[in-house]
Amino acid sequence: MVAKTKKAKSTGWFCKECGYETLAYLGRCPACDSWGSFTEQPTPMAQIKSKGPNFIAASTFAINSTAGRAVKLADISTASSEERIHTGFHELDNVLGKGLQRGSFILIGGDPGIGKSTLLLQVIGKIASSGKKTLYVSGEESLEQVKSRSLRLDICQDLLFMAETDLESILGEVENIEPEIIVIDSIQAVHLSSRDSFPGSPAQIRDCANLLMQLAKKRNITTIIVGHITKEGNIAGPKLLEHMVDVVLYFEGDKQNYFRMIRGVKNRFGPTDEVGLFEMHEDGLREVKNPSALFLSENSSGEKRTGTVVTATMQGNRVLLAEIQSLVGYTNYAQPKRMVNGLDYNRANQIAAILERRVGLSLSKQDVYASVVGGLSIEEPAADLALCLSIASCARNVMIKDKLIAIGEVGLVGEVRPVSKLEARLREAKRLGFTRAIVPAQSNLNFKDSGMEIIKVKRLIEALPAAFDA
Repeated sequence: MVAKTKKAKSTGWFCKECGYETLAYLGRCPACDSWGSFTEQPTPMAQIKSKGPNFIAASTFAINSTAGRAVKLADISTASSEERIHTGFHELDNVLGKGLQRGSFILIGGDPGIGKSTLLLQVIGKIASSGKKTLYVSGEESLEQVKSRSLRLDICQDLLFMAETDLESILGEVENIEPEIIVIDSIQAVHLSSRDSFPGSPAQIRDCANLLMQLAKKRNITTIIVGHITKEGNIAGPKLLEHMVDVVLYFEGDKQNYFRMIRGVKNRFGPTDEVGLFEMHEDGLREVKNPSALFLSENSSGEKRTGTVVTATMQGNRVLLAEIQSLVGYTNYAQPKRMVNGLDYNRANQIAAILERRVGLSLSKQDVYASVVGGLSIEEPAADLALCLSIASCARNVMIKDKLIAIGEVGLVGEVRPVSKLEARLREAKRLGFTRAIVPAQSNLNFKDSGMEIIKVKRLIEALPAAFDA
């Protein structure tokens, strides 16, 4: 007697919020803690078979995988992986690691309206003008909208564009035209019609990203997807999305300011500590040729003023000079205000406490405002010394010496601590015309330049007379 083979179950229970799968209904999802989110749906293989043989044949490149076999590392060719596609922007190429890697899967996120679509439309347009076949897919804009924007940005009209949200239709068109690079704008807008969950849900994002990742790897097509971000600044959707992609880029900046910065936080093909700087104009984004000068006010090396000091900050491997401005005045309230822009609020409060305790500056009844010129954000402690001198200059109403830069971390007991890459910071300051630098005394400094006076200080109280005019 032949035993009956147990038939595989064609349906399962899936969480609409995160895509968690189980064999039976659950009231609460153990993965995302959502209540009443389970629905019974066909399994992925049953969904594929229900589409018929034509769909299976058309989707083989993105869904099915051939039987793998082990190979020696010596037999693997790296010729295709070493070839890079230049984006037309030197700043972006540096962040990516000398350009786009063929077959890579890239995610770019940023605030709404910051310029993600503009950047990618310019990039893919420049690549299309070089003769490569490219495809831009938008699930958020119409054909007429993108056409109008492409004319304003002077985009190559050979660029192929598609307004579609159904990923199955997109994959079918990719199969027909065989592009080298595709852009999906955005991953939250596209969906699989075979899934019951709504577009933008974690389950849809996960499944769509998985198909696009297989497309990139099996067809060696460079795939760029745009991701929305949450109000906390994280990319919306499951965290798995950032693990699936090869490169994660963040496009940052203040919408009220023309300055934009692209930063790599994950890169399997290049560095993760590089940043690219752009300016937003009516005709699109432009690269910043002299980024340090962008964050210095017009009078930073000219007319003397109180409360303004320049420091050198590291943005990845790049040195940027930034001007810190402070304003100190007597408060009308019982609790004085502490307001900062571009600096860490808690660290600014700590600096005010150090100045009061270690230097004797009376700030307990005064409001303190501090800001970084140009909209730049500084997170590293190397700007501590400049912030201290800026606040002290305004509070005492004394001028800072002309063409002076201050670099150093300030400890709680008032000591000035060394920072990394001090020589590179000083070289950039010298290039922009600064002739004096106050630096930590403990730094292992080999910088020798007769055109710059190096003032080494051990404690904050030593830095004040060195920075102020008599």
